[in-house]
Amino acid sequence: MDISAAAIASIVALGIVVLISCVNEDLNVGFLSIGFAIIVGAIWSGLSGAKILVESFPTSLFMILVGVTFLFGIAQTNGTMEKLTAYSIRLCKSNTALVPIIIYLLTTIITSIGPGNIAGTALMAPVAMAIASRVGLSAFLMTLLVVGASNGAAFSPFAPTGIISNGIIAKMAPMLGITDLNALAWKIHFNSELGQGLVNIGGFFVLGGWAWMKKQKGSSLDIEELAPKPEPFNRNQWITLASIGVLILLVVLPGLPATKALFGPVAMSMFANVGTIAFILGGLLMLVGAGDSEAAIGKVPWSVIMMVCGVSVLIDIIDRSGGLLALVKVLAVISNPTTINGWLALITGAISAYSSSSGVVMPMFLPMVPGLIEEIGGGNPIAMISSINVGAHLVDTSPLSTLGALCIACAGEHEDKSVLFRRLLFWGLSMSVVGAVACYIFFGLLNF
Repeated sequence: MDISAAAIASIVALGIVVLISCVNEDLNVGFLSIGFAIIVGAIWSGLSGAKILVESFPTSLFMILVGVTFLFGIAQTNGTMEKLTAYSIRLCKSNTALVPIIIYLLTTIITSIGPGNIAGTALMAPVAMAIASRVGLSAFLMTLLVVGASNGAAFSPFAPTGIISNGIIAKMAPMLGITDLNALAWKIHFNSELGQGLVNIGGFFVLGGWAWMKKQKGSSLDIEELAPKPEPFNRNQWITLASIGVLILLVVLPGLPATKALFGPVAMSMFANVGTIAFILGGLLMLVGAGDSEAAIGKVPWSVIMMVCGVSVLIDIIDRSGGLLALVKVLAVISNPTTINGWLALITGAISAYSSSSGVVMPMFLPMVPGLIEEIGGGNPIAMISSINVGAHLVDTSPLSTLGALCIACAGEHEDKSVLFRRLLFWGLSMSVVGAVACYIFFGLLNF
């Protein structure tokens, strides 16, 4: 296999970025990736730095992420999400056995409607761990529920991780023959919920959750002590809740055949994607005084956004130089249309255990899908995309990830955190293998 000097240089640059992301979490590899992309493009591919910045930077993805995270920054800083969580927790009333179900469903809903997996875990971990201590449920089992639910819901079309995935998919959709991106986004979301749910809920029940729930028959708790009733939603919070509802409707309805005709050309232009809708709604919230824009801007995950966009720039240069094709050919040697799903989950899981799932792994592997289908002579692109997404995120229960670390930080004082750390580390690292098997079965053999 002949590989050009430009392809080799681009692959080496990517390898350096991945290695650095594994050993130094404080260094934003997005900025580093843009620097490497300019160097490789200028020296080996004859591309000017200005051209690379204009043509390779994913401007649309950047704007969508900023718009959505700003809108939900307002919802977080004005107290809407906190009260919504508190009211939802009270649904279990005094039935202790319902606590795991309520926590899982609530984390799923909170993450799905827009904040994303990191913000969803940050909102839920303190509440969930306090409840776990109160009802005698281990912090390890509660972490499986919180992280599993937040990662399963992370690929919602409204959530940042889902937006990243769908943005990358949109660029390669013509090569895959995909026309209905809206339907695909929901299918990817469903597959993520399926993969994460089966593994994490299964782990919860097998490792002690089922035995704990059986012991809770007849047990009750004081819901007023555990989750005191918060103050009613105020004017600003009701307006924010309404805005979130409008966001969901304006994303869903234009894609449904029964309601698509209700939206004219002007409306379809304004509501082109979740980002444009979020900017409109965020602007309205500012105008009516429903939130603090400066505080909301502080909630925008600028570091993560630049990491995703920066790595995407480098991946584009790798693609132009032929490096992506070379990587695809290597994967194709060990795979066929069925086994490729397991291999993708295994490799992405192993890298993601020490690197950023959304910021490094997804931008690196998702663009390989069209080339892989061509090289191995077939395959289901949706299954491959799902294998990459699920494999990369199953390992995030590890304490080396932000989600696992948040849960450890919120665990009760009675918990031995060194033991909890080791259990979560073993579970998280083992998920690269478990994820590979699960993706091989569900997305390979069963072809979900």
